Amino acid sequence: MRLIVNGIPRDVDVEPDMPLLWVLRDELGLHGTKYGCGIAACGACTVHLDGVATRSCQVWAEDAAGVEITTIEGLGTPDAPHPVQAAWIETQVAQCGYCQSGQIMQAADLLATMPDPTDAEIDAAMDGNLCRCATYPRIRAAIRRAAALRAEGA
Repeated sequence: MRLIVNGIPRDVDVEPDMPLLWVLRDELGLHGTKYGCGIAACGACTVHLDGVATRSCQVWAEDAAGVEITTIEGLGTPDAPHPVQAAWIETQVAQCGYCQSGQIMQAADLLATMPDPTDAEIDAAMDGNLCRCATYPRIRAAIRRAAALRAEGA
């Protein structure tokens, strides 16, 4: 089947009911998307499907065919990071870093639909993205900073 991942058409020979998470990691070598729980409860596997934050552990490969899939690797580049990635670095959010790609993908979706969220809106949108290091105050600060960067056109 053909998947469009980070703007590139990719042919994969997988079972139709293979979770997208495993296609991305095991078949395509995109290891930024993490396995956390397998039941869509932690958010570590969050990617964008047609721009919407989605838990890739709960999407079958066949259901992702023909959909624009964006992973953390396709969100920005080291030379041109997405505003959320730039804010994450500037705010020094990560401790262990395991959950951060899912957090960033969820935050990018939030800011795409709500450019200037309140703290309550941030908390509601990020609910379900778990961080064992409890960097939630820094995550919220980074989202506010990313909103400012987007408003500045960065």
